[in-house]
Amino acid sequence: MTFKIIYKSSKGHKMKSLKKLNPPKILVLGFIAIILFGAFLLTLPIATEDGKGLSFIDALFTATSATCVTGLIVVDTGDTFSIFGELVILVLIQIGGLGFMTFATLLFLLLGKKISLKERLVLKEAFNNVTFAGLVKLVKRILLFTALIEIIGGFILSVRFSFDMPIGKAFYFGFFHAISNFNNAGFDIIGGFQSLTAYVDDPFVVFTICALITIGGLGFIVINELYEYRRTKRLSVHTKIVLSTTLILTVGSTLLIFLFDYGNSKTLGPLSEWGKVLGSLYQAVTSRTAGSNTLPIGNLTQSTLFLIIWLMFIGGGSGSTAGGIKITTFAVLVATMWSQIRGKEDVVLFRRRIVNETILKALTVSMCGMLIIVLVTIVLSIIEQRHSFMMYLFEATSAFSTTGLSMGLTPELSNEGRLLIILTMFAGRLGPLTIAFAITKRRKTEDFRHPKGNIMIG
Repeated sequence: MTFKIIYKSSKGHKMKSLKKLNPPKILVLGFIAIILFGAFLLTLPIATEDGKGLSFIDALFTATSATCVTGLIVVDTGDTFSIFGELVILVLIQIGGLGFMTFATLLFLLLGKKISLKERLVLKEAFNNVTFAGLVKLVKRILLFTALIEIIGGFILSVRFSFDMPIGKAFYFGFFHAISNFNNAGFDIIGGFQSLTAYVDDPFVVFTICALITIGGLGFIVINELYEYRRTKRLSVHTKIVLSTTLILTVGSTLLIFLFDYGNSKTLGPLSEWGKVLGSLYQAVTSRTAGSNTLPIGNLTQSTLFLIIWLMFIGGGSGSTAGGIKITTFAVLVATMWSQIRGKEDVVLFRRRIVNETILKALTVSMCGMLIIVLVTIVLSIIEQRHSFMMYLFEATSAFSTTGLSMGLTPELSNEGRLLIILTMFAGRLGPLTIAFAITKRRKTEDFRHPKGNIMIG
């Protein structure tokens, strides 16, 4: 009798403790649980072609990279993993891309369970949404949009791959790469570390994957608004910023990569003019979000590599499958700088004034991202001491932005270096602010305000 009372009391205490968790903590713990379970599955003998399974550190790295939709690899995906191992990675990519709360909501809906306020709070945090309105409806549409886009992309790629391999393998490859690239993960199973370099000038592969990456990187809020546009005939300032900035970055970076590597005999040089355009476009699109590549990254010019670092840092849209500081953050910072240069008091985008809270959040996210990248780059250079500074900076930026591009450093990292990149990918996927809010208490209004202090800037 006493045991039952103690057991019930202990169980009730655990339930109360779980209920006290704030949304950021739930997101952090949820991602950790998924990563650890995925790592365990990848250590099983059935997960690899040789029947030995991965070492735990390699399994943890792969599971983190898949769940955080990064794409950095320490072992080649196509050559190392069995069908079971590849499917585990694919499921982790899908869960990580859409968010585990999306699938939890789907399960609740299938079971007929009502979505509570607590669960709506976590959904709001997961999608970086500003309101509770229509969250469950949004989740349903996200699942529908995702299935539709991945099926269309998978079918197109399957038809193209069927010219190079048996039809069954072509469909498997087609849908694997469609899911991987829509979720901006960048994993591929072609074999070898060369990714999709064999299809550098293939318009079917380039345009299909670029479309998948771009749509996945816009953000589900933007996709939903575009769907609703036929009825509402209006777009929010958020959607306008994401669409316009995505277009500017894609066109601008395509042109710059084309110019920087035009005569490079190891990248664009040997290709036709049309091939050069396709190669430049693919690298411009994938550099901000995905991580697959049709050009050998290590052979690109220094100017192109530096441009890619900036593109990776910027990333995709908020609430999307992409990483980085996000397009809207970048746009707000540029608009703030332009307003200051022109001597304007207000920051205005599309005839809408941006509030100071948004500007401060953009500055905080950017500074946190830069500090993390600088710190990881320094620590990597201390731990490894075998490669150039550019390789460490590139790897750190790729991990934080969950892009997944690499100059070839990842497989050569020591165990300490791999653990550091694991932590960086995790921080980049959830975002520095989410992790900070999970560790500390939410910001509260102060009881008093300090006197103003004048500081000279610039």
